[in-house]
Amino acid sequence: MKLTIDHKSPVPLHIQAEELLRKLIERPEYVGGKLLPNEVELSKDLSISRTTLRQSINKLVYDGLLVRKKGVGTKVAESKSLSSKSKNWMSFSQEMSARGIPIRNFELHVSWVYPEKRIASFFQIKEDKKILKLVRLRGRPEGPFVYFESYFHPSVGLTGDEDYKAPLYEMLENEHAVIAMVSKEEISAISADEFIAEKLETKAGLPILFRKRFVYDVNEKPIEYNLGFYKADSFVYTVESRRE
Repeated sequence: MKLTIDHKSPVPLHIQAEELLRKLIERPEYVGGKLLPNEVELSKDLSISRTTLRQSINKLVYDGLLVRKKGVGTKVAESKSLSSKSKNWMSFSQEMSARGIPIRNFELHVSWVYPEKRIASFFQIKEDKKILKLVRLRGRPEGPFVYFESYFHPSVGLTGDEDYKAPLYEMLENEHAVIAMVSKEEISAISADEFIAEKLETKAGLPILFRKRFVYDVNEKPIEYNLGFYKADSFVYTVESRRE
């Protein structure tokens, strides 16, 4: 695979390198924990500095797609079951792509709404200030298993005309220079109401996984308030803790 950086592009070099690395690690020869070429070789191939390359690699390590081991090198993280890790979180699209799982959008709606009190309080804005709401019903090609509602702070700068089929946090970073850095989540089990049951093609009253995600930028300013409703038999949430 030929790796090429466009040095005349307005897109920062580290972002271009990150996108190329994402494509590289999806190739069959790198699946299953294979080592990447060393940083000296990669930086020469891309005609960028090792510092710039390391910035891109660090982002993929943070996203849980790469693992760096001292004395060994950088390798592709091994894909396991359909799950979400709390330590290295990423957008839903990135999670599924990293695991080689094809995803279909069954519904995608963008609208401008007045925030409920709890959302306005999280964003620290007034309830009469409209914000962008993104609704997505997603799943495998054979059927949906998650319903998302996302609300965004006005300062993010979304217009509603963006490509919301693309990985959300990549789009925010590339088009609006907003970097999602911190995710705080609340996970609970609830019974599906009739609305959610219809969306997820299940029965009302059956248990589903309900997740609230509060996303902050590099300055710890709130940028997204996200609600996710998952079919309990289609999703596992994995928590990894390490003793320091």
